[in-house]
Amino acid sequence: MSTVAVVGGGIVGLATARALARSGYEVVLIEKETALAQHQTGRNSGVVHAGLYYAPGSLKARMAVAGAASMYAYAREKGIAHDNCGKLVVACDESELPGLATLADRAAANGVPATMLTPEQAREHEPYVRCVQALHVQTTGIIDYPAVCRALADDVVAAGGELRLGVAFEGAQTVGGIRDGGESSGGGGASGVRVATSAGELRVDALVACAGLYADRVAAACGLEPEARIVPFRGEYFELAPDKHYLVRGLIYPVPDPRFPFLGVHLTRMVRGGIHAGPNAVLALRREGYTWRDVDLAELRESLSWPGLWQLAKRNVVPGAREVARSLSRRQFAASLSRLVPGIEAADLHPAPAGVRAQALRRDGSMVEDFLVQTHGRQIHVLNAPSPAATAALEIADHVCAHVIGSLS
Repeated sequence: MSTVAVVGGGIVGLATARALARSGYEVVLIEKETALAQHQTGRNSGVVHAGLYYAPGSLKARMAVAGAASMYAYAREKGIAHDNCGKLVVACDESELPGLATLADRAAANGVPATMLTPEQAREHEPYVRCVQALHVQTTGIIDYPAVCRALADDVVAAGGELRLGVAFEGAQTVGGIRDGGESSGGGGASGVRVATSAGELRVDALVACAGLYADRVAAACGLEPEARIVPFRGEYFELAPDKHYLVRGLIYPVPDPRFPFLGVHLTRMVRGGIHAGPNAVLALRREGYTWRDVDLAELRESLSWPGLWQLAKRNVVPGAREVARSLSRRQFAASLSRLVPGIEAADLHPAPAGVRAQALRRDGSMVEDFLVQTHGRQIHVLNAPSPAATAALEIADHVCAHVIGSLS
């Protein structure tokens, strides 16, 4: 039996470990934290994305559409809280109508069920929304992703896999002549991987890295030159005061600013109750920088020394400044939300845990728009898996599993 090490205990790593274990591999998953899903997975907004925004034919488009279906099916199978409630994307004024029409065309191209609505029709779904037109996206929903991760972990163990928590990855090297079980056969060729961890060395037949915020660092520690650098962007959230919950039934999103590579602040009913508002997008001052006070000078220097960040900033001065201002002013954050739903004020917003998005950024400042997987012998590295990776986790896992099978054949 071939052994595969999986680095990363977020939803993509767990789904990949599950797919590999169910395909007959001996799987060892290592995660530096002492609990699963502590970063991107456990801190996102819990949305099952329909596949609305992504370029037709891209991995994101195909895997989000298929992933929404497979994630809902998995939730039903495991009894995980979820709700396929749909969402509204709303044009607040006439200037946003072309962008909304573009989204409707994108939905049609990607096979995403979506219907254009008049203001009166939109208020049948969200009585307090303000818009001149809206797009109702029927397959968007909400889910408990930490519960999904717990179920995936149970599946890994049930299939014979092993979870090693509190074990940090340190590096890996492709080596020759490793038999199943990790013993050296003395032969030549690239037939295995030696993995260094904080708990000692592993000898495996293949390595899969789903390291999220540290994807590029893990790749470099394995001898791979990553195509892009991870630059962390913090997304800050608020929770709507309970006496304002009546204003939102489901999910309400703005039309994205085409100049800026993020979706803009929105309103999301959470599957366990409450209404989340956000996120905005500002540069995080460390890879796990969840507040302005979380600073790592070495990591910040690393981000600021990457030419791609300055190129991105230069192209997005106005929207970038708006995001920073919104981060520093709850009043401005509330004003952005009240464009969607009038009546939300600064006093209605209570701080909620922030998240950090691991965004792969090329040297020229272009963001890696699609999921990115690079192979290096018997190593497979998931180098870009931001949203909608949670939605598409089961599909990404099958994709990565196919790479592993190919590398070992």
